Amino acid sequence: MTKAIKLLTALPQAQRERLMELAKEISFPEDTRIFEAGGTADRFWVIRSGAVHLDQQVTSRQRVTVATLGAGDMLGWSWLFPPYQWDFGAVAFSNVRAYEFDGPSVLALSVEDPLLGLSLVRTVAEILAHRLETTRGKLMDQYAIRRRTGLM
Repeated sequence: MTKAIKLLTALPQAQRERLMELAKEISFPEDTRIFEAGGTADRFWVIRSGAVHLDQQVTSRQRVTVATLGAGDMLGWSWLFPPYQWDFGAVAFSNVRAYEFDGPSVLALSVEDPLLGLSLVRTVAEILAHRLETTRGKLMDQYAIRRRTGLM
């Protein structure tokens, strides 16, 4: 399994410093819905402290947590790819402090600084690959549990 990648520590120092010029410090109180699946994705965050649950609506009344993110993790990648809509929902599981980045501003900076753009896309791809592997592992575990307990 690939190791977890943290966006700000993975970027080379010069690119990290340029990106941080766009950062805005924000906070979300516990239980705040940060975004909803299908909404417009125009920003992302790097969590400084606290925890965020990514969730998926499975029925009209039930959500399933698909991942939990914490300090150093990047929250939101849909701002990078058309149609720029969130694939999951996100809710603050505890009080969260984060750096917020405006997606269009980061994309403009990536055009201006192609090395930053390439580093950013590669790092986000590594983050997504790790999360996909983690999710696949969880699904396999759930499958094995259901099979052993006769729920299949």
